[in-house]
Amino acid sequence: MPGRHAKVIVEPAVPQDVADLLRDNRKLLLRIRSGWAPAHGRHLGVPGRLTGPVAGRVARLAATVTALAAAVYGLALFLSERYTPFVVIMTGSALLMVSVLLRPIPDAAAKRRRALEREVYEAARRHEGRFVVRDGLDEPARTLMSRAQAAIEQVMDSSVHAEGLLDDVRNGVMLPAQEWEIARLLAKLSELRAEHLEVVSEGVTPEVAAVAEPLAHALDSSQRAVLARVEALERYAGHVADAERAYRARNQIERLSAKLPRYEELLAESGADGSAVPELSRLSDDADRLEQALRDSVSSAHDAFRHLRS
Repeated sequence: MPGRHAKVIVEPAVPQDVADLLRDNRKLLLRIRSGWAPAHGRHLGVPGRLTGPVAGRVARLAATVTALAAAVYGLALFLSERYTPFVVIMTGSALLMVSVLLRPIPDAAAKRRRALEREVYEAARRHEGRFVVRDGLDEPARTLMSRAQAAIEQVMDSSVHAEGLLDDVRNGVMLPAQEWEIARLLAKLSELRAEHLEVVSEGVTPEVAAVAEPLAHALDSSQRAVLARVEALERYAGHVADAERAYRARNQIERLSAKLPRYEELLAESGADGSAVPELSRLSDDADRLEQALRDSVSSAHDAFRHLRS
């Protein structure tokens, strides 16, 4: 779902199950971005090396076999009446067996966690460049991303969208695409801005400054271009908000109008001043005006949406 202030923004073309996996594991993605890899990933491609649960089972089996062999040898020493070596061997065998029994067995939860870590790690590697972790953006980029997501959420949560008064199919396609494009551009902008700041913060000569200045201008121009995209989304959300207000007001007027005969009946039975009846009848006129306002607002939202696509 677009918007929703998602902390991991995924390219819409990524399969839904993979996208959900990435969105649900933001903290792990941050660790991966900082260079972390699961144990199997760090030793990938090293021949003859066993890791993880397999290595643990092999070590346990080897220790058990060694302890049993020592016990058999100790029994042979006992039968040959060599008691001192027998005591030494059997003591060592007993200690080895105790160590095998006391060796902790990874529980199911730990296995599931390691399996999930490997799955997320592999998904992140396969889809590198096709997701953005909002926490990885710099402060100006995070602010723009939040504004874009708030605008999208406002549209998607509106009643006029739910009732199909807007083009819900286009919203379902275009808004995720807009969210991803903004996130992708902001990620690049954040990365280049950080690299630029790192260089110029070291102090620059006039020659370097002459090169750095147009690059800084390019960063500023890109920031303004992304800002224009976000503002277009916000304008669209503003038109949708106008339509939403008209829609709700129209529904309220319709609900009140439906009760008009009961009000008229009450006035007639109570002998109250009949001059109130025309006032109540104006509810129908108000409903007509709100219907027109709703149509105008929806039309304005459609116009804003077409501008958003350009």
